[in-house]
Order: sequence, then C-alpha cells, then structure tokens
Amino acid sequence: MTTAPNPLPTQRAELFKRLSEPQTFDLVIIGGGATGLGVALDAAARGFQVALVESHDFAKGTSSRATKLVHGGVRYLAQGNIALVREALHERTTLMNNAPHLAQPLAFVMPSYHCWESPFYGIGLKMYDALAGKAGLGSTEFLGPERTLKCLPTVRPQGLKGGVKYWDGQFDDARLALALARTAASRGALLVNYCAARELVHAQGRVSGVVCEDTETGNRYTVRARCVVNATGVWVDALRQKDGEATGRPVEPIVAPSQGVHVVVDREFLASDHALMVPKTADGRVLFAVPWLGKVILGTTDSPRHDLEREPEAFPDELAFILRESARYLSRAPTSSDIRSIWVGLRPLVKPQDDDGNNTKSLSREHTVLASRSGLVTVTGGKWTTYRAMAEDVLQKCFVAGLLDSRAGGVTTHLPLVGAPMEAVRHRMCDAQGWHSYGSEAAFVRGLAGADNDLGGGLTEAMVRFAVQHEYARTVEDVLARRWRMLFLDARKAARVARGVAEVLQQETGGNPQLSAFMTLTEQYLRLPT
Repeated sequence: MTTAPNPLPTQRAELFKRLSEPQTFDLVIIGGGATGLGVALDAAARGFQVALVESHDFAKGTSSRATKLVHGGVRYLAQGNIALVREALHERTTLMNNAPHLAQPLAFVMPSYHCWESPFYGIGLKMYDALAGKAGLGSTEFLGPERTLKCLPTVRPQGLKGGVKYWDGQFDDARLALALARTAASRGALLVNYCAARELVHAQGRVSGVVCEDTETGNRYTVRARCVVNATGVWVDALRQKDGEATGRPVEPIVAPSQGVHVVVDREFLASDHALMVPKTADGRVLFAVPWLGKVILGTTDSPRHDLEREPEAFPDELAFILRESARYLSRAPTSSDIRSIWVGLRPLVKPQDDDGNNTKSLSREHTVLASRSGLVTVTGGKWTTYRAMAEDVLQKCFVAGLLDSRAGGVTTHLPLVGAPMEAVRHRMCDAQGWHSYGSEAAFVRGLAGADNDLGGGLTEAMVRFAVQHEYARTVEDVLARRWRMLFLDARKAARVARGVAEVLQQETGGNPQLSAFMTLTEQYLRLPT
C-alpha cells in the first residue's frame, strides 16, 4: 500500500515564516538530537505549541553515532542498577512497536573460552529475561561449541567451550531521529535545523525565549516561549552558563564528556545475523561486533574527553584496543587496511547534582533534568533507548516548576512514528540499507522522479529528492551521513557518489550543497589516528 508523506512543508522559507510570526510558544526546545526531538513529539502530542531549533542537522552529534543497539543494558544489570534496566527493557519494546521499520530484535552470542563463563553470564542473562517479562524478545540459551560456531561461524574456534545466546535490539539512530522530527511536525510542532540558538531572552529574571539565527542567511529571530528546554547534549553547559551570566548566578559544569569510537568493516569478518558480545575485555570494557546494514560495527570505547569537537577523532590507543580485542575473538582479525569507516560520538556523562545544580560525586549514565532559578530546563545524559521516558521526565519537570500547565502523559506509548508499516513485517536490519528504511513510504519514494537513477550503493536520485522535500536535508552530508548511512558504512563509497548527490541537491534547494566540506569529512572518516 502506498502511503504519502505528511503534507506539512519542510521548505525553509515556510518554516522561518512560521518562526517569525508574533506569538508565544508553550515550549521552545534547543537541540535536535534524540532527547530534544523526543520532547518535541511528546509535547506536541499533548497539544502544546512547540518549536525546536537545531544549530546543525538533526542528530548531527551524538544521536547519529550510537552503537545502534536498543537495549536494556546488560552491564547496568551487573552494576545492580535494576530500575534503569527495567525501564530500558520496557522502552525497548515500545520503540520497536512504534517504529518497526527502524528497530528490530537482534540475537547476541557471548562466546566462552573458560568453563566458568557460560554459567556465570548465563545466570545474569536469565535475570535479564525475567526483568523483561512479557516485553522479552526471546529466551536466553546455553550453547555448546558446535551451536556457538553455527551462530558465529567466524568466531575463533581454538579453545571454545560454548556460549550464551540472548536477545536485544538494534536500530537506525539517525533515521529514527528524522522519524521523530517528522512525527512531531505532523502534530503541529515547528522544527528547524541549521538554526542556532545564539542568546537566551530574559524578562524580570526569568527565561522568556531565545534569539536564534538561520546559519544559511544570518537572519536572526526572537522566539518567545513560556518554557525553554536546553537539550543540547554534551553542549548543555554553554547555555547554562549564558543563563547564569544573565541572572548573576554562577553555574558549575554538569557534563563530563566520554568518547565512544566505532570501526566499520566488511560483513565477512562476522558472517552471521547474530551479534558478538564480549562482556569483559582485557581491560574490563565491553566489546561488540554488530551486523548492521550490510557491514559490521566494532566497538566501542569509553575514554574521557575534555574538548567538545563536532567531529571528534579517535585516539590511537582506542583504535588499537578495538582491533586487538577483535583479534582475540575472530578467526580472521581485521586490520587497519580493512576499515571502511571510523566514527566517534561524545556521550554526556553527568556529574550528579544537588537541588541547586551543584556537583556531587561520581558520574552517571542515567539522564538528569534540572530547572534553574530563572526557569531554564536542562536535560542531558541517558541513552537512545530511553528517549521517550526522558521526554516525559522533562515535561514533568516543566509542570512541577510551574512553567506549563500539567497535561496527562503516556501519549507517545502507542504512537506509531512516520513510516511505521501497517503490516507486522520487519526487515532485517543486518542486511544492506534499502527501500525498507522508508517503511510504509517506500512506494511513494519509488514513484518520485529519478527512482531508476542509481547514484551508487543503492541510493537513487528519488531518495535524494525525498530527503530534501520531506526530510529537511540541506547538504551532501545530511543525505550521505544521516538520510542514507553511506558515510558511516563506507566512506570511500560515499566520496564516490557525493558529486551526483550534490547536483540533485543544487537542483532542489538552489543553495550550496557543501560538497567540498563533505569530501574533507570522508577523509577524516578514513584517517587512522596517529
């Protein structure tokens, strides 16, 4: 069945016309990653008037650089954080039900090379199943050596004692972000990318709006709101500082960024529809090898980082760690010459706060929501799996702080996202990216001009036109990094098709598709750290 996309325009002139109208929004959200988009959808679904501005592209930062796992967090279970695991397992199922074209179950196997490993980890994973309850995706199984090799044919057979198979999920993070944005827009929210929040507006000591700038034209707009939400991820402290300076109240940073590196290699290194999970590497970290969109993702690291680069690069020891640990478990070890892409994300680990926003001890992987004395609501931390629960917590903070009138929640629990198929059919996320990424809109995209013009790697001219007309795309990077995941899968191939994409973008937008900048970026995604 052909499902036409939502008719709301994504043409920038129309978006800025709406943004410039004299009005006071209920909510202005700064930041178009997983959290900000989740808040926009939840608020719009409750009937609030919502605007969201993002300085770059939606999910440009951390939210497009996840390990692509929708999971409860096995390691959090080992840490005894039962509440976090239970919440994440519930949200895992909710996400898969609401976006079955972008998220699906995935089987993981932990190979055992010591006799104690299978029973030790297996018992913990049985607890994982129990916490999931009816939301479970499959039962944990104990495997002998033969069944382990059947699930993971390219795992190292020498010394293999067996394994444990369990279930979690995987997804396409950047395309899920777009689905959130478009679903929020269908509920009346106004979302604008490449629109940077330059200043906060204060009136009588209270935050009352934001001054934002169209980064393509330099035009500035003052947007009034009853409530302003700072959902800028690892960058939240910059806005908190502006708020503190305007009100004469100094603030302490709450985020300690951590860097996660991912290495992509060809499918032959893990010739399976199962993922490999190593719960404890030589230095105590977790290692994944995950089949995704026709390639294999190896990762991830967890290294402190003190700067906040938009395009951070891997440290030499991080790449060495991933390749070294992969060699311990794969019969054919990937080398640096086998790498198709390297990408890095910054995680906003949170320093726990007291009631006044002052730092306390340790770091947390859970999310934090704070309301300053001026009324600026800040949210950071957390993970993709719990984006919906985080959004509910943000709105609850707005209600408690008296910034918005309370309205009943739970509206997004059973809210299908744009493109969710009507039929209960799931594609295989481990297969190469294709039409399935569009879900119920696939037939519509096939009907656009240029559907038969393959620009390379399965990307058609029609897909690029759809990205501009309906998915907010402005640049070559927008298309090849986040609408079509080629940069993250094979940077060399992305460089080869970039010129054709730029030509279509030029026709559609009349603007600068930023081809040169993208070619430089592909070099970075292939550059080995030294």
